[in-house]
Amino acid sequence: MGKVWLVTGASRGLGREIARAALDAGETVVATARSADAVREAFGGEKGRLHALALDVTDAAAATAVAAETAGRFGAIDVLVNNAGYAELGFFETFTDAAVRRQFEVNLFGTMNVARATAPHMRARRSGLIVTISSVSGLVSNGGGAVYSASKFAVEGWMEGFAQELAPLGVRSLLVEPGMLRTDFMDGKSARFGSIDIPDYAEAVAQYRAFVDGANGNQPSDPKLLAARIVALASQDEPPSRLIFGDDARQWAGAKVDQLRQEIAQSADRG
Repeated sequence: MGKVWLVTGASRGLGREIARAALDAGETVVATARSADAVREAFGGEKGRLHALALDVTDAAAATAVAAETAGRFGAIDVLVNNAGYAELGFFETFTDAAVRRQFEVNLFGTMNVARATAPHMRARRSGLIVTISSVSGLVSNGGGAVYSASKFAVEGWMEGFAQELAPLGVRSLLVEPGMLRTDFMDGKSARFGSIDIPDYAEAVAQYRAFVDGANGNQPSDPKLLAARIVALASQDEPPSRLIFGDDARQWAGAKVDQLRQEIAQSADRG
């Protein structure tokens, strides 16, 4: 019998590809999104090993109910893919406080809600894998990405520690840090932009928006390949704790490591 997967944000983008790859591998998939109908539409209906449920990850009670329904119906949750999220793209001062808080509500607290709901079922069986879709922007930040990166940096710090708490209880963790994937992540369906006009930033913001518009649909990495990689790693007894996916992501992460090494050396006491 295959594994039971619970995938959030599965109606489109990387979440949909992960759900498809798991189904292709013979797994049972509970695919969630804010609208279960959107999931059914994405997969041409609810068939066989695919089961669609509605879940707004910011609703902690709903997350608990979905995890309980999944475990009760199938006897286990073997793999959680915490994928749901979106990006606030733009310069920090152009965002309202409400927009920043919404970014954290979905990307951090929503992800926590689903993990908190699922972890007890995994602990009870002393088995399971939590796959957390982060981003290379959780390791490296840049102008125009400060708010999104802040939410992903928080996810990284939380999950790195939580994974160490879970490991002695048989629950494993995989943090996934993709670079730029060819999904709709950067278009209006997912990404949002700051709403406050600040003349000092006007030219830089215009250049950044042009970069995002040009990159949308032209990202270098294929989400299908990443999805297949995640499904393959989930079958391993000891998957790695991190997967940095894409040449761009590895280059940016490597440059950050080099920068940190230099700064650590420069910080040494000189006596």
